[in-house]
Amino acid sequence: MADDTQGATMDRILQEISVVSRKLEGMDSAMVTLTVETRSMSLDIAGFQSQISGLDQRVATVETQVASWTDRDQELLYLHSKLIDLEDRSRRNNVYLLGFPEGIEGADIFSYLRETLPKLTDIAFGPPLEFQRAHRLGPKRQDGNGRPRPIIVCMLRHMQSRQLLQAARMQGPFRSGTLEIRLSDDFSMETAERRKAFLSLRTHLRHLDVKVGLFEPARMWITKNGESRNFYDLEDLRTFLEGLQDQTQSMEMTAQTPRTYGDYPREPATQHPHLNLGEDLP
Repeated sequence: MADDTQGATMDRILQEISVVSRKLEGMDSAMVTLTVETRSMSLDIAGFQSQISGLDQRVATVETQVASWTDRDQELLYLHSKLIDLEDRSRRNNVYLLGFPEGIEGADIFSYLRETLPKLTDIAFGPPLEFQRAHRLGPKRQDGNGRPRPIIVCMLRHMQSRQLLQAARMQGPFRSGTLEIRLSDDFSMETAERRKAFLSLRTHLRHLDVKVGLFEPARMWITKNGESRNFYDLEDLRTFLEGLQDQTQSMEMTAQTPRTYGDYPREPATQHPHLNLGEDLP
C-alpha cells in the first residue's frame, strides 16, 4: 500500500516536472524571439541615430546659409539706401511747378518759363534761366477737366534751382492774377514717404513746445530747452516723442499736486530786540 502511494506521488512529481519543462521550453522560445526583436530594434535605433546625425548636419548647413542671408540682407539694405541717395541726388536740379493751366506755356515751354519764373518769384537771376528738360507729367487729359498736370523742370544750374525753392519756402504760394502757383522739390518715392511721415508728427511736436525743422533729403531737426537733435529714422523720433510725452505728463502731474503746509518754506524765527533768550527774566 505504501509502495502504491509513493509511486503515485512520484508520477505526479514527474508530471509536474514535465509541465515545468514544457513551460521552460516555451520561455526559451520566447527569449529567442525577444532577442531577435531586440536586435532588430537595435538596428532600427542605429538607423535613427544615423538619420538624426544627418539631420543635424543639414540643420547646421541651413543655419550657416541663414546667417549668410542675414549678412546679405544687411548688404542689400545698405545698397538700397545708396540707390535712394543716388536717385535723390540726381533729382536735386528738378523743380515741380504746380498750378499752371494746361496749354498756357504754348508751343515753347522753355521760353515761357524763362520769362515767367523771374517775374513770379521776383528774383533777378544773373545768367538767364537755362533748362535741361521741362515737360508736363502724365498723359494729357482729353476732357480738359480736373487739375492741370504739373510741370517738372530740370535746371541746368543747381544754384538757380536752389534760389527758386528758397523763394518758394520763404514766400509761400505765388500768385499771378487768379492763379496760385506752387514750387516744390523732387524726391524719390521712398524719401517723399519719409518726409511725409516726419511732417505728420510736426504739429504734435510743436504742441509739446518743440521747435521743428525738416531738412533735405529727410532729416528732422528739433530743439527742446536749448538742446538740438537730428533724426534720420522715424522710429527713433517716435521713441523720443513717447519719452517726451511721459516727461511732460509727469511734470504736469507734479504741478497739479496740492501742496501741504509742510511743503511751503518757513521764515526763520526772529528774536525780539529787547529780549535776550540766553538770560533769565527778572
